[in-house]
Amino acid sequence: MSLAEQIGALDAHGRAPLYQRLQDALRGAIEQQLLKPQQALPPERDLASDFAVSRITVRKALDGLVAEGLLNRRQGAGTFVAGRVEKQFSKLSSFSEDMATRGRTPSSKWLSRSEGAVTPDESLTLGLSPGTRVYRFARIRYADDLAMALEYSTIAGYGLPSLDTVGVSLYSALDETGNRPVRALQRLRAVLFDAERAALLGMEAGAPGLFIERRGFLEDGRAIEMTHSWYRGDAYDFVAELNALA
Repeated sequence: MSLAEQIGALDAHGRAPLYQRLQDALRGAIEQQLLKPQQALPPERDLASDFAVSRITVRKALDGLVAEGLLNRRQGAGTFVAGRVEKQFSKLSSFSEDMATRGRTPSSKWLSRSEGAVTPDESLTLGLSPGTRVYRFARIRYADDLAMALEYSTIAGYGLPSLDTVGVSLYSALDETGNRPVRALQRLRAVLFDAERAALLGMEAGAPGLFIERRGFLEDGRAIEMTHSWYRGDAYDFVAELNALA
């Protein structure tokens, strides 16, 4: 069954431009879950044939839905229905834990793992003396094989016995040594992905995202973690619970 047969033909008497009618039809199919999260859309040429429109019309309709965050494009793979994730900021949890609680399978691709002396910036952020050992981890974070975020972490050397103790989850490794953060300070800002980071996540350069700086602390007040993360904007909804002052 073609997609046009599945969601119905376009409104032939609509006054909106043709690309907008196609956009509305696809949006409705996503909202009604006729198109499921992570489902691949047919190639543009097939959509053009199914709906009896030009490929330019199809591309314009898809561009609008990508901008809305309802679709995402993966380089070399095609266009997919976005499976958005809600990230709660009221709880200090790891990426792996966030994905597991949503029934998704987390994984990572290592970009680098290293051990060395603390840099001046790391020293200032983590409150470490010059020459102190730290561990550095750079990863692409995946959920169900979809690249979701880039994560660059620096951990104070006393927090881990070695680089090799970190597997899928950094927080699990810290938990095993009794050095998991119990609180954190985070700074967020909206960004546009540059070409290098966009390529790592399979996105187009200039796509919107969120940059998060996090500093994690132990119960005794020592800083244990400094992490810089770039989250793709088409896959995440960030949620914070607010309470009125008494």
